[in-house]
Amino acid sequence: MPLPKINTPTYELDLPSTGKKIKYRPFLVKEEKILLIALESEDMKQISDGIVRILNDCILTRGVKVQSLATFDIEYLFLNVRAKSVGETVEVNVTCPDDNETTVQMEIDIDSIKVQKNKEHKSIIKLDDTYSMKLKYPSFDQFIGNNFEVDNDVSDVSKSLDMITSCIEMVYDKEESWSASDCTKKELTQFVDQLNSKQFKEIEKFFTTMPKLSHTISVKNPETGVESDVVLEGLASFFS
Repeated sequence: MPLPKINTPTYELDLPSTGKKIKYRPFLVKEEKILLIALESEDMKQISDGIVRILNDCILTRGVKVQSLATFDIEYLFLNVRAKSVGETVEVNVTCPDDNETTVQMEIDIDSIKVQKNKEHKSIIKLDDTYSMKLKYPSFDQFIGNNFEVDNDVSDVSKSLDMITSCIEMVYDKEESWSASDCTKKELTQFVDQLNSKQFKEIEKFFTTMPKLSHTISVKNPETGVESDVVLEGLASFFS
């Protein structure tokens, strides 16, 4: 007689970038093994690949391409999958900012960790009185490629330009629009190259003000007695 199959509960959340409802399940033992092996490697690329693989297995909503999601969407999704799989709290080691040396272990309720949105963030960039540009969030694949894949032949400036050109959705004026999907990478790069410093800074502001996984925690240094607020940002901060 075969062993019985255990029913796995399902949950639902709203995707931070779009508000779309996503159904998911907790990760199973086989998926936890993938995560543990990745974490033991201490290699960010392997950890990121493991996270994407687990989310692909655990997301039940059809049509969701994990690799194409914004980084903060993936971080938020994974944190919630982890909460339903392992526990609703996570322990983190926080370095006290008053001496930058003493570390304190603290427990955080995962429900309190949210994607924070900057009021100054905007996806429509007005280039001048005629043209505007619409930007989209970098996908997780783009983020990993620009931050964790080592290529000594590619400069940081080139990586920054690659990120910008890959995030252009369209350029338009009152009468016409040009979709980035209809343009070559060379054409997009040439377009960005002709921008002035002020226009380029406005585009960079889109990236620096992007939504991010963030949580502020109050920590007391046991050595000095000083209390400080510490801001934890990004998924890695919650797996120290």
